[in-house]
Amino acid sequence: MTEDLTHLDDQGRVHMVDVGGKEVTRRVAVAEARLAMSAPLVERILAGDLPKGDVLAVARVAGIQGAKRTPDLVPLCHPIPIDGVEIVITPGGHGLRVTATVASTGQTGVEMEAMTAASVAALTIYDMVKSVERGVTIEQVRLLEKSGGRSGRWARSEIVD
Repeated sequence: MTEDLTHLDDQGRVHMVDVGGKEVTRRVAVAEARLAMSAPLVERILAGDLPKGDVLAVARVAGIQGAKRTPDLVPLCHPIPIDGVEIVITPGGHGLRVTATVASTGQTGVEMEAMTAASVAALTIYDMVKSVERGVTIEQVRLLEKSGGRSGRWARSEIVD
């Protein structure tokens, strides 16, 4: 069983995986976070009509910073060179959808960086709107797709907006 858990050594102790022998490839991951809120609040965010300023701009910058700081937050993540981060925030479902795309050319994937970017952007949105609507909920953070590396491409089959 421990052979399936790459972050455990032969004795079951936690360790950082050695990626030094892995092939350098272009790796991309896309993740999302969804926030539930009232329709009037979505409209105010999109219009830039909130006391703390431009929620979308601040959340995009926060998401980028989150991707860059992932190994500081998730103990076994490798510090990796990030080629690019894109944060897109759109109306979706009953609130907002944050989509984070992270790219790297390296020896390990960027799934955690993409999920951290989406999470931090969503947390920033909450922080900037909580004085207007306390009931905002971050409902879901999930990987949508990844490519590169030995395992190739993977995509979630049931992406529903």
